[in-house]
Amino acid sequence: MAATDPRRIAIGVTGASGAIYAVRTIAALMELGCHLDIVVSEYGRRLLGDELGPDARVDRLHDFLIERHGPAVARGTLVLHGNKDLGAALASGSHRCEGMVVVPCSMKTLAGVAHGLSQNLIERAADVMLKERRRLVLVPRETPMSLPDLRNMVACAEAGAMILPAMPAFYQKPATIDDLAAFVAGKILNALGFEQKLFPPWKGE
Repeated sequence: MAATDPRRIAIGVTGASGAIYAVRTIAALMELGCHLDIVVSEYGRRLLGDELGPDARVDRLHDFLIERHGPAVARGTLVLHGNKDLGAALASGSHRCEGMVVVPCSMKTLAGVAHGLSQNLIERAADVMLKERRRLVLVPRETPMSLPDLRNMVACAEAGAMILPAMPAFYQKPATIDDLAAFVAGKILNALGFEQKLFPPWKGE
């Protein structure tokens, strides 16, 4: 990848509650000029509409992001892939995508990644990240956790993934739901190796 090429990140959006985390993360990465390969599961598509309204359709995601987060989103680019398309470039280790985040990550998807099932493109792309030793960030939001859920998280962590639960902090004194989403998105950006300015760092004062 040439120095002038945009950084390429894969995004998986599944059916766990937390569409706002997905949208804020995607917007933040595009504001940094990234190229995103986005895969939204069937339940992820439903989630976007249920939680963010009818305008949050996958077929108009780019416009929705600009409307919600401003024109800086246009610095980046995105390509949408079908979750059933196991022939997509993301399914191959030769595709030079430097990292991936699944946000939000359902327990079904977590289990598929933990056991290397590769039943769809999100699971296969995550498996590629693990086998190629690239960054993989999984953002579960389920609560409480069952024992199988916890064991699957351990299995993913042992394989090399980072488990980053959607747990907003409050030391930054959030005033809105968007502030809480920005905190989680900022944590995701850090985990992917980006500098973030979505929330102030803790200074220990």
